[in-house]
Amino acid sequence: MTLTRQEAFRRIHMGGLLIYPTETFFGIGCRADDEAAVVRVFRCKRRSLSMPLPVILGSAEQLGLVACPGPELAGDLDILSRFWPGPLTLLLPVVSGLPEALTGGSGRIAARVSSHPAARELALACGFPIVSTSANISGRPAVTSADALDAELVASLNPETDGVFDALPAPGGGEASTIVEPLGHRRLRLLRQGALPASSLEDAGFTF
Repeated sequence: MTLTRQEAFRRIHMGGLLIYPTETFFGIGCRADDEAAVVRVFRCKRRSLSMPLPVILGSAEQLGLVACPGPELAGDLDILSRFWPGPLTLLLPVVSGLPEALTGGSGRIAARVSSHPAARELALACGFPIVSTSANISGRPAVTSADALDAELVASLNPETDGVFDALPAPGGGEASTIVEPLGHRRLRLLRQGALPASSLEDAGFTF
């Protein structure tokens, strides 16, 4: 079920599910605007619908497809986007029309530009940000090798529409991204300390 690059691009564009590499672990995802596919991600992972799903952007220019931060955050986002591609996830107001399951009804969406080129390419290829959650059954370990993927998870994919995109470089493990919520006026709420040190954001002029 391992796919070529072009076939992976085609399947995710058409609404399929893909297991693909990120900078840390293998992820599973789909187009973030495809409600049926988003719900299938939850089912394949046996993940509670109350747990929102983050998204990966192909570039900072795709942020407006999933988030509507408002003009009061424009200056802050100009600075924060300089950390992309990289391990910084922003929690922002979601645009209307996206699947409710994506946000767990919270009205907020978590988005980042991955430092893994294959993950960015998938989002660019389908013209929309993609869901990014670890490719494992909920409660089981995340993996850095396609050979270590959970057989139950892989078996839950539809071989006609889904697949595994095992692109280089291999995931490197390590810490997940740092998550912050921009509050305006160079203020941030730190929601998860991850691979990007808070001190790097303070050096850029932000306070917590």
